[in-house]
Amino acid sequence: MTILVTGAAGFIGYHVAAALLQRGERVVGVDSLDPYYDVSLKEARLALLAARPGFVAVRGDIAEAATLAGIVDAHPGTTAIVHLAAQAGVRYSLENPRAYVRANVVGHLEILEAARRLKALRRLVYASTSSVYGANEKRPYAVADRVDRPVSLYAATKRADELMSAVYAHLWGIPQVGLRFFTVYGPWGRPDMAYFSFARAIVDGRPIRLFRGGVLLRDFTYVDDVVAGVLAAVDRPIPWGDGPPHRLYNLGNSRPEPVTRLVELLEQALGRPAIVETAPMQPGDVEATAADIAESTRDLGFAPRVALEEGIPRFVTWFRERYRV
Repeated sequence: MTILVTGAAGFIGYHVAAALLQRGERVVGVDSLDPYYDVSLKEARLALLAARPGFVAVRGDIAEAATLAGIVDAHPGTTAIVHLAAQAGVRYSLENPRAYVRANVVGHLEILEAARRLKALRRLVYASTSSVYGANEKRPYAVADRVDRPVSLYAATKRADELMSAVYAHLWGIPQVGLRFFTVYGPWGRPDMAYFSFARAIVDGRPIRLFRGGVLLRDFTYVDDVVAGVLAAVDRPIPWGDGPPHRLYNLGNSRPEPVTRLVELLEQALGRPAIVETAPMQPGDVEATAADIAESTRDLGFAPRVALEEGIPRFVTWFRERYRV
């Protein structure tokens, strides 16, 4: 089976591609190696994938129709797409909104158009985000909750992806599963994420900034648990119901933790104290995230296993090895 993974050099994309290769799939991994963060980290992930049999690397921008047309022409037997390429990050969307519309909206549209041309395609699985719940005060967030009050452009672009996918499922019958990720962390992660940047600052003896004193709650979800959910979305029969073949699911740990707890665990694992500065809550942020995973558990067998107390030491082990600290 040939599976197209977009964003294969990214954090979640790398882990998903590695898991697919491990079970014997042929993976076509496409990535533009965008310099939003350290490209050498992306290149290192790709090198690990390229060392495995069955991996085909394609460097290209998914927002360019020609990139995907070339992939479709070269791999017409592709049976599944796992679309993880995106411009991530809430705060950066305040600085560079065009990057989000291009990567997340135009890029998603081009993936949908490519899916229409793949006659063997049986499913498109794509990444959404917990940010679509925006200013909702009801928690935990359930898929059926309102998502019409985004507080960041990033969230708005990912909600646009969900709506476009619903339309393509309705018009063209493309079976699709959208996954709303909740604060994914772990080895080979993104340097712009709080846990990663905090670890670097603690090692370097620089202060870390805790917004609203670190009382914000996040549903930290270990990457291996997310990968299991993604693969289940590729493999499992989905109860589409009476409507178009399009479903949305939450992938979260369903155990929100204060950011101060994250800092404590990093201090313990690194054996060094953090220098803490407090700052006001930032535009686009929310006070808490929490996933209702009842539907994900029922339909995908999703069952998060790694608590923050276990996941952070795993990350720190990788961090020490990677950066020799």
